[in-house]
Amino acid sequence: MTSVAPGWELYRSFLAVVREGSLSGAARQLGLTQPTVGRHVDALEQTLGTGLFTRSQGGLAPTELALSLVPHAEAMSMAAEALQRAASGEAEEDRGTVRITASEMIGTEVLPPILARFSEKHPRIAIELVLSNRNDDLIRRDADIAIRMIRPTQSSLVARKVGTIALGLHAHKNLIQRFGMPLSIHDLMQCPIIGFDRESSIRRLKDLGGFPLSRELFAFRCDSDVGQFAALKAGVGFGMCQYPLARRYRDLVSVLPGAIEFELDVWIAMHEDLKTSRRMRLMFDHLAKEMAAYTRPPAENSTAKPGRK
Repeated sequence: MTSVAPGWELYRSFLAVVREGSLSGAARQLGLTQPTVGRHVDALEQTLGTGLFTRSQGGLAPTELALSLVPHAEAMSMAAEALQRAASGEAEEDRGTVRITASEMIGTEVLPPILARFSEKHPRIAIELVLSNRNDDLIRRDADIAIRMIRPTQSSLVARKVGTIALGLHAHKNLIQRFGMPLSIHDLMQCPIIGFDRESSIRRLKDLGGFPLSRELFAFRCDSDVGQFAALKAGVGFGMCQYPLARRYRDLVSVLPGAIEFELDVWIAMHEDLKTSRRMRLMFDHLAKEMAAYTRPPAENSTAKPGRK
């Protein structure tokens, strides 16, 4: 092992090879030539004094040491991307890049029109959207701004609660015509229900819904919220849905309102160091305003939970 610290470009190529499984795939991902990527990997191995890959029928397989380096290389990658975003626009100019992270449902069903309106006002600001149900680390700069359903706890984050999303049981009107409207939990148990596949996911709903659930109860099982919502709209079964989202689809009907419901707080968060960036403030304030409007019950139901008759 040499005393010279490897440069980021070597770890960048190393990480691409791990992800792609071959030099050619890594080269395509990075926009480099295959020999260049090969030289980077060779140089990193020489610097570290050990091999990082073994050849297999499927391509290049990382060694145990290589796998132990991946989290550190990914942290470097995130830092490099954050640095690039920070340098993409002057602090007081409305240009550059903003990276947002949100859950699958919020990112696919709620944010697209919200971000379209932002882009109309600020066309020079590029938007990156990461869809993930895990809480990306804003301290590590996995993203610039996050929309979260739990309150951020890190002291170095700027966070604002913008509203509460109520969720309840819904079904397609055609499904209700087939099975009838359930009038009790017992009635519901006789109908096809959409739910999770893995026990860890089911426990989330047990804790929130307050009624007994098991994997065998579900006629349609999917751990993706987006997949469950697609099945709900297609009339596959009865399932949970955000009330403000269900209002957008006339064929979705509220079932047993008040009996099976829970709420999720909505928070917008970003690292406090980003407050000086105009484009970050613009996006933060825009998301806060738009998400507050999304969570707000209709005027005619302002004194009752959405979906109740």
